[in-house]
Amino acid sequence: MGRCENKTILVTGAASGIGAAASRLLAGEGAKVMLADVDGDAAGKIAGEIGGSAASTAIDVTSQVSWNEAVATTIDVLGGWNVLVNCAGILRRGTIEDTPYDMWHDVIDVNLTGTWRGCRLAVEHMGQHGGGGIINMSSVSGMIGDSELCAYDASKGGVRLLTKSIAHYCTENEIGVRCNSIHPGVIQTPMVRNYIAEAEDPETEQMHWDSFSPPGIKGMAEDVGNLILFLAGDESRHINGTELVIDGGALAS
Repeated sequence: MGRCENKTILVTGAASGIGAAASRLLAGEGAKVMLADVDGDAAGKIAGEIGGSAASTAIDVTSQVSWNEAVATTIDVLGGWNVLVNCAGILRRGTIEDTPYDMWHDVIDVNLTGTWRGCRLAVEHMGQHGGGGIINMSSVSGMIGDSELCAYDASKGGVRLLTKSIAHYCTENEIGVRCNSIHPGVIQTPMVRNYIAEAEDPETEQMHWDSFSPPGIKGMAEDVGNLILFLAGDESRHINGTELVIDGGALAS
């Protein structure tokens, strides 16, 4: 029996990076997985590669209507919903002085408000259908500041404390829903690679990012996917309201 044999899981941001890696691992351990992404075609392609009980749907996490439709599709196609993995996110460069309002709004809307929308639906549904779990993708940027990531830091810091608030609420009200956050450091994903490529000096930027990883060891999407796999399964049943850092020791140094 797989580690997630009894799980029906909605993963956002599932068309690439951590979301795609997690979806593959979860399905490999017996979960029924709905891959949701703003790029519905790309999510569908990966779901087709996974096969079995994997399915896909398009989602715009900034739209409540889109969230409602994605959740309804998940329940209808998979026969239930007891785990939410919030991986959808965007990364934008900007200091407090040069971050325009539109950029600030977009980053907060996707990373923080989008996560909040999904969590709210998850608590409501899972609380009435036997409980479940929520896994929110934050970042080490939600724990420390970076002068050039003003909006991103704020969004991920918000996800960190949103997670704790949800866990406290569910415990206080005896709702059987666990909620934890994951805080990756530098992970080799398309989002990070694009961010580096857009820098004024990509080579120097790459060296800067590499300095946050142990020599010779690069964090991969599958590393974070394995942590998601653990949190989605019953092995982590006593872990709630916790922030799990996966950064190769960057914060420790």
